[in-house]
Amino acid sequence: MAKRNNDHLSIADALKEFVQTNKLEKGLDKVNVADAWAKLMGNGVNNYTNAVNLERNTLYVQLSSSVLREELSYGKQKIIAMLNEELGKEIIKKLVLR
Repeated sequence: MAKRNNDHLSIADALKEFVQTNKLEKGLDKVNVADAWAKLMGNGVNNYTNAVNLERNTLYVQLSSSVLREELSYGKQKIIAMLNEELGKEIIKKLVLR
């Protein structure tokens, strides 16, 4: 059991400490990446998005439209930069559109 501190912590600090102690960052990153994709890409792209998976530093996005996949492939670096900026840290190094 963790040692109890008598210092007063904010809830944000306590949650950060809990996430780090229990090594939950990778799982939260996967959820946050999927949410960031949905937010940044909008309804047009989300209607054709079947799956968003983060494995290590690579984001795999499965799309049902080959035309959209080709269009998005031209701006991979920009998409990676936008997602990393939204997440506040550099999680994604590579984007694979399927």
